[in-house]
Amino acid sequence: MTPVKAKICGLTDPQSVDAAVSGGASHIGLVFYPPSPRNVSIEQAAELVRPVPKEVTIVGLFVDPDDAFLEQILNAVPLDLLQLHGSETPSRVGEIRARFSVPVMKALKIADKEDLAAANQYKDVADMLLFDAKAPKDMKNALPGGNGLVFDWRMLTNTPLSLPWMLAGGLNKENVAQAVTISGADFVDTSSGVEEKPGKKDPAAIHEFLKVVYEIRN
Repeated sequence: MTPVKAKICGLTDPQSVDAAVSGGASHIGLVFYPPSPRNVSIEQAAELVRPVPKEVTIVGLFVDPDDAFLEQILNAVPLDLLQLHGSETPSRVGEIRARFSVPVMKALKIADKEDLAAANQYKDVADMLLFDAKAPKDMKNALPGGNGLVFDWRMLTNTPLSLPWMLAGGLNKENVAQAVTISGADFVDTSSGVEEKPGKKDPAAIHEFLKVVYEIRN
């Protein structure tokens, strides 16, 4: 069976980056979205990724970015994957991928099967998909992601998808094994599930999460 790989997203300090890398994360995520408590500056990001080994995929999370902002970040931070977590259309995703020649992962917010069906629109313009939980309309101060919400993982069971995909949305050490078993995910992503408070990761929780993930299919 394929081992499950994990991304730790929203890293903001060297200790959490070290915990993710030493714990065996395949991907680490940096947030470039000022309203988020996990937002990092260009200077912060450049320092945080400096010690990251080449085998770890460095992901930049953006929300409806313009080309100038992407160029500014990419000139200073060696991102391996662009995570588009806003309302980017398939044509916009394709534009970004073509212009910057960096692989793109499109995040989709899921509440029902209709949301999941939208994945097919991105099959020719993205390299990967990420499924996150859609925040309810009455949720105050909801972010594009990292709200700690889960969706019904059964929607992904045996669902044919044309791109590799990552499961996100409220994952933590208590529920990630069940989430993988139900959904069949090969990649998982957590942010709020390993935090002391929004924007502040707990290195011990990162290690615990990764330990559970790598025991799922081993």
